[in-house]
Amino acid sequence: MAGTDRKRGLAASGPAIVLVEPQLGENIGAAARAMMNCGLGDLRLVRPRDGWPNDKAVAAASGADAVLTRARLYDSTADAIADLRRVYATTARHRGMIKRVATPRRAAGEIRKWVARGEAVGILFGPERTGLVNEDIALADAVISVPLNPGFASLNLAQSVLIVAYEWFQAGDATPPSRLVTNETRPATKAELMNFFAHLERQLDDCGFLRNVEKRPSMVRNIRNLFQRAALTRQELRTLHGIVAELSTLRQRRK
Repeated sequence: MAGTDRKRGLAASGPAIVLVEPQLGENIGAAARAMMNCGLGDLRLVRPRDGWPNDKAVAAASGADAVLTRARLYDSTADAIADLRRVYATTARHRGMIKRVATPRRAAGEIRKWVARGEAVGILFGPERTGLVNEDIALADAVISVPLNPGFASLNLAQSVLIVAYEWFQAGDATPPSRLVTNETRPATKAELMNFFAHLERQLDDCGFLRNVEKRPSMVRNIRNLFQRAALTRQELRTLHGIVAELSTLRQRRK
């Protein structure tokens, strides 16, 4: 899905995304793009296999240059998280250690609280082939595990970053679950609807559609309910008025 407002950049705060030994530059770039989608800008790289900077990462980032430009390089996971107060590790496998496991949604809510208190938070992601090693997971306060099909729960590195980053973004987003996009018009008022109903029903009476006196009240109710459910805009009502008027004109010409 396309759509970018260049006036809006990265979030002023948010969790650091720590990629431990990422293998492909393309995946680093795609992860950076996912971060930019969700307003995150603190990318930390621990021993990327193909070195850094990486041209393939730039190409895959598809314009998320601000994230790549700010990316920091580290020799170890411990160095990458040294300034953080809380750390989450992402893994899909049980590692035989006692760790609290949270879904991305639950973790995102927790991270929002820590960040609001001024605490620096980071999220660890392991190499594409193997994931995080136990030594890295041991450095984390909790584990994030994405609930997926148990028979096929493996995720690409960038997919993992996007899921977690998206939940972070959603936890602080005020967009309503559903809304009407009306462009330059607006939803029709009840008065405008009633005016249309009167117009339509006059024409239906004239053409004989509502000629059955006994059934007329229920037919009118059904017609009105149909248009009520459509949540019409003012512009749409104008179009319907025009259609009804044109059909009436055509009927008159045929007489």
